[in-house]
Amino acid sequence: MADQSLTVFLKLVAAGFYGLSSFIIVVVNKSVLTNYRFPSSICVGLGQMVATVVVLWVGKALGVIHFPDFDINIPRKTFPLPLLYVGNQITGLFGTKRLNLPMFTVLRRFSILFTMFAEVMLLKKKFSRPVQLTVIAMIFGAFVAASTDLAFDLEGYVFILLNDVLTAANGAYVKQKLDSKELGKYGLLYYNALFMIVPTLVLAHLTGDVQKAMEYDGWADTVFVFQFVLSCVMGFVLMYSTFVCTQYNSALTTTIVGCIKNILVTYIGMVFGGDYIFSWTNFIGLNISIAGSLVYSYITFTEEQSSKTSEGTSKVEIKGKIAV
Repeated sequence: MADQSLTVFLKLVAAGFYGLSSFIIVVVNKSVLTNYRFPSSICVGLGQMVATVVVLWVGKALGVIHFPDFDINIPRKTFPLPLLYVGNQITGLFGTKRLNLPMFTVLRRFSILFTMFAEVMLLKKKFSRPVQLTVIAMIFGAFVAASTDLAFDLEGYVFILLNDVLTAANGAYVKQKLDSKELGKYGLLYYNALFMIVPTLVLAHLTGDVQKAMEYDGWADTVFVFQFVLSCVMGFVLMYSTFVCTQYNSALTTTIVGCIKNILVTYIGMVFGGDYIFSWTNFIGLNISIAGSLVYSYITFTEEQSSKTSEGTSKVEIKGKIAV
């Protein structure tokens, strides 16, 4: 009984850890890039890469975590994940900077649609009709909200839709790489970040972002520096919390927690974001998309529970036949 209670406690802590991490990084990134007007999304992404490499290297050196040492085959084993990783990170930060939080979260729903396409093509997965209909409802709500977005920003929309495509591709390829068990989750995180630090630094130099970041006049502000460092560290914490939540619960639980977090971010962004412009059509569209995400979470949860029950019944039947 005590062991069962401890297991439930760990599951709740893992889910809460992921939800809190996911919420904090969206809010902090928005604050750094929009409220403090930090001029370089690329440099924020670079800081998150460096933090990921440092934390994982220290963890390995202390023997807390383990992943393979570098060899000439590592780049081949990780490709194309490093490219998807940096593309996903940078486009997400650019989208966060240019869009208000409600539209950012509702446009992120497209990642579910693109993930479905990626899993159908790469993993040959099939989805039930109710799941398909709820995803259509989410996308329809996003279109309704976007049709009257009074703070419309074309570049922001392009960046976040690119981010959705890259998120879907990254998720499908990560699943493939993890299933192969060559590098493990920590190895993939470490080498993805490590391989892209230099190319991202070169890009930041060519675009003038390094110069803009160095000349930024907010470095004397202690609160800004704290939030910038927090953003860098939270880039790693979010990835780690995703793995922990999935490990103690399931990928489905992680998805549901993410949906609930997005709902909170949407409503909080309306009130406290400072850049949301209200209109009834936009508000209704946002709520259609939110309702779709809640029904999506419920349907996928019940389908997984039914699947587990069916598997358990099949195993009992097989054992009975063997016993006979």
